[in-house]
Amino acid sequence: QVQPVESGGGSVQTGGSLRLSCAVSGYTPHSYCMGWFRQAPGKEREGVAHIDSDGATTYADSVKGRFTISLDIAKKTLHLQMNSLKPEDTAMYYCAHDLLSLDCYSGSWAPGTLGSWGQGTQVTVSS
Repeated sequence: QVQPVESGGGSVQTGGSLRLSCAVSGYTPHSYCMGWFRQAPGKEREGVAHIDSDGATTYADSVKGRFTISLDIAKKTLHLQMNSLKPEDTAMYYCAHDLLSLDCYSGSWAPGTLGSWGQGTQVTVSS
């Protein structure tokens, strides 16, 4: 089973940058979708960005132009470069993986019952 493990979270000031990484262990299918989600205290989980195994990307409007998702297929590692961070970006960030589906090309993708989630990494942006 695929197991994502996140790293790279931390605390920065407004306008700063962080780079999150998600290493995937276990068997990975040829075609898949991976992405980042976040959840702030008292709020629902929301999608941040996701990418398919061919490199097609989708971003939430709130992060467009500031965040960049990328995939190192050889290393089976997903990255999220976060620039111009704002206090409202403060949240626990989760990496997710699932088999490729048409939802990977929409703004509403989320892993299904056979998908995998990481444990999360905390991002805190102070004003």
